Amino acid sequence: MTAAIIAGGRAQRLGGLDKSDLVIGGRRIIDRQLSVLGHVAEHILIVSNDHHRFRASGLRVCADLIPGSGPLGGLYTALVRSPTASTIVVACDLPFLTVPFLGHLAARAGGTDAAIPRTAAGLQPLCAVYDRACIEPIRARLERGELRVSGLGDVVRVTDIGPSEIAQFDPDGTLFCNVNTPDDHARAMNLAAEDRS
Repeated sequence: MTAAIIAGGRAQRLGGLDKSDLVIGGRRIIDRQLSVLGHVAEHILIVSNDHHRFRASGLRVCADLIPGSGPLGGLYTALVRSPTASTIVVACDLPFLTVPFLGHLAARAGGTDAAIPRTAAGLQPLCAVYDRACIEPIRARLERGELRVSGLGDVVRVTDIGPSEIAQFDPDGTLFCNVNTPDDHARAMNLAAEDRS
């Protein structure tokens, strides 16, 4: 299994700050993610066009193969560059990922092209497991200019991980708490402080 962290966004709602570098509960988001991903994946790579930013990480950094194609392009790059058939793909702004949940996600991925969580807020395609079989359907979407990641279910076979299945791994509802805005950052810091206390 390979894990790929998608870190290509410009974080405009955070004033251009590097989301993966934000500190939550005393640790940078990327460090929190790496401590989890290291338990479920043999290989870890980062998809980013900014090699400088992650040079000190020692991780393989992969530039977008199709620049300007957003998160779907990042997902495509991750799958093409992954050395394994299955890849766990996560956005760089998810500080509360857990080993039990990602392990469950990986176990549920067999038999279809992708295992994608679905919360009350909708699909979570940037915290999912994808098979290499998704590469060509994704490339076809990119070539047509269809950049919505949430539309993948139309072109690949998906194992749906619904809210009741997620709940057993996420009793506090923090698993998919992402950091896109200053308010999100403040909320994540408060959640981490509550967790520590």
